Amino acid sequence: MQKNKTEKYHNILNSAGAVFAELGFYKATISQIAAQAGVADGTLYLYFKNKDDILYQFITFKTTVVFKKMHAAVEKGRNAEEKLRRLIHCHLEEFQNDKNMAIIFQSEVRYLRDIEFQIKDISKMYLDLLSDIIEQGQIEGTIRQDLFVGLVKRFILGAVEGVISTWVSADGRYDLVSMADPLVDLYLTGVRGQ
Repeated sequence: MQKNKTEKYHNILNSAGAVFAELGFYKATISQIAAQAGVADGTLYLYFKNKDDILYQFITFKTTVVFKKMHAAVEKGRNAEEKLRRLIHCHLEEFQNDKNMAIIFQSEVRYLRDIEFQIKDISKMYLDLLSDIIEQGQIEGTIRQDLFVGLVKRFILGAVEGVISTWVSADGRYDLVSMADPLVDLYLTGVRGQ
């Protein structure tokens, strides 16, 4: 019974992701989400309080899954550069593999005040992971020690978000993951010619 409940819960979350990505959070309705999930409207209320709760739980679930994969990817790195490459590659791959999640995070989430604290928590987790990598790189001598860690990690996060946003705007017509290594190369070598 628990397995069926879990499957139905995840089916509703994924269906909500598809509806939010297609219509936007404000235009989406409970009825549309239920129809996409193949359940009655009332069934949603067995799992969620309202539409806001569905979005909140969608973000929480997706974030948990993605961060688990990011941590696993980073742990396999032998040095800071390899860890950074693995992190960015994983980040872009997860968003490419779940276009609905990418659309929701890039187009919807940042504009919804009700979940502002949740987004700050997500950003903090990502920035903490970057801080560890940057500090390791500074100790290893592969990242300049005179740089402010806060500036570097925000630069990296902003660039990754920009690449994902551009990919979403282009309707995912190219391989997002192929941008990972050029991004890391840009961080590590800059734009100045030799």
